[in-house]
Amino acid sequence: MAAMWPARMWKSPALLARSCVALTFTRANSKGEQNDKGWFRSLFVHRVKQRKDAHSNLLSKKETSSLYKMQFHNVKPECLDAYNTLSEQMLKKLHDDSDYPCEIVGSWNTWYGEQDQAVHLWRFSGGYPAMTDAMEKLKQNKEYLEFRRERSEMLMARKNQILLEFSFWNEPQARPGPNIYELRTYYLKPGTMIEWGNNWARAIRFRQENSEAVGGFFSLVGDLYVVHHIWAYKDLESRHETRNAAWQKAGWDECVYYTVPLIRNMESRIMIPLKVSTLQ
Repeated sequence: MAAMWPARMWKSPALLARSCVALTFTRANSKGEQNDKGWFRSLFVHRVKQRKDAHSNLLSKKETSSLYKMQFHNVKPECLDAYNTLSEQMLKKLHDDSDYPCEIVGSWNTWYGEQDQAVHLWRFSGGYPAMTDAMEKLKQNKEYLEFRRERSEMLMARKNQILLEFSFWNEPQARPGPNIYELRTYYLKPGTMIEWGNNWARAIRFRQENSEAVGGFFSLVGDLYVVHHIWAYKDLESRHETRNAAWQKAGWDECVYYTVPLIRNMESRIMIPLKVSTLQ
């Protein structure tokens, strides 16, 4: 500043007073703009309450103690038919045997998505004790052990996850067919499961009018911060129409706006049920 003004002008009290007033006004105005921006921005900030418990306790159903297991089997392409036949026989026996506290909820082959893959969804009524009981009994089941041996020769890879169902989703119920099923899988950023649940608890009603909502789950063991949504449609065209109709409902866009930033990755599978599946 000194280089811009002649030295004699800095000796003027009037000029110094005007300079101080201008500088003070500029600083005050700058602070006011920052406060205004902060106030304006706060209107659009989606605040999430600090959680006080594990998300498995906050988001799961309290009235039931069911656990779910989802299996993914990548099958050798030339073995898929033999795998389906072998699996359907054994899965039905386990499902019908009251001595095993487990039931097959859904069993599918992928149609679009990862090819030559089987997806199985099991329900264990009674939580971890029921799951442990079933596993111990299977270790002693010679027929099941032989089934696993034969199956292993048909597989390229496999993995599973232990899941809980969201409290605000309807429990998967047997349904007649024919239907196609979509498994939408969301890999969330760590620490965002509560926010995801808060938004979907309000939004699920937009997707239940046509009975397309089958079940919603989140992982406890395996890949973590993973969400699975299962939907049923008559065909691909009805899927297209149902998903488009959701955008015409006030509030659906808000759910998408707030949940998309929580996602690291996502994928979709279109699946065809096997004969043993209770979801047809």
